[in-house]
Amino acid sequence: MMKPGVLIISHGSKDSGWTELVDHAVMQLSLPEGVPVYASFLENVEGRLIQDGIDELEQKGVTDILAVPLFISAGSTHVDEIEYALGAKPVPEKETDLEPFRVKSRVHYGHPLHDDPLLATMIWDKLKPYSQEPSEEVILLIGHGSRHDGFRQRWEQGFSTLARLVKDISGVSQADYALLNPDHIKDTAAGYIEQGYRVLAMPLFLSAGYFTNVEIPKRLDGIHVEYSGDRTLLPHPLLHQWIEEQVDDMLRALADA
Repeated sequence: MMKPGVLIISHGSKDSGWTELVDHAVMQLSLPEGVPVYASFLENVEGRLIQDGIDELEQKGVTDILAVPLFISAGSTHVDEIEYALGAKPVPEKETDLEPFRVKSRVHYGHPLHDDPLLATMIWDKLKPYSQEPSEEVILLIGHGSRHDGFRQRWEQGFSTLARLVKDISGVSQADYALLNPDHIKDTAAGYIEQGYRVLAMPLFLSAGYFTNVEIPKRLDGIHVEYSGDRTLLPHPLLHQWIEEQVDDMLRALADA
């Protein structure tokens, strides 16, 4: 008899506040009765790694693991290597040190936030309090990016689509994106400022950390934009809705199989 279980997978951090934000979103999930859920981390959270989550779900009799990669972009190399290590794809697109996990269950691998319209709504919710005259403003989405061919293009595609969606929702004059890898953050922001726009910059990361509080401010040094390293995606009440919708889709696909 089939028994599904949900495995949420995010990067993880040594900062307990980071994991608490993920846990808070997971605690709000409303899943079908009898479907267990486990929030796991790729690294940095001892005792709650991906293998720990697999083991716990299988001990509860789970036969089908619905794995939800809680990452910003499909361009993340982590999304690729985790899919491979779970046995959901035969080979990774990029060489990885991540060893295959011990899995007896069937694994159904979901997708990251990427260019989901719900993500665009979350972004504008975070920026709206700082908007003054939308017609004179540009929203700049700042992401991690990747130097690896194939992955970089996914970052660019996802952020390009998100920028268009955010522009439509917000009514600002323009919305654009810039990535840490390859770095064109300062040039992009400065270009809009030279045109007379007020730039609302958002670090598109799940939670605050080194990149949002150190790296991005360093790249923006010397130019005036509306930015805060703490203005990240979490906490946001729509995140659990995004997880629920993905789980519902996977459960429907299982039922139809």
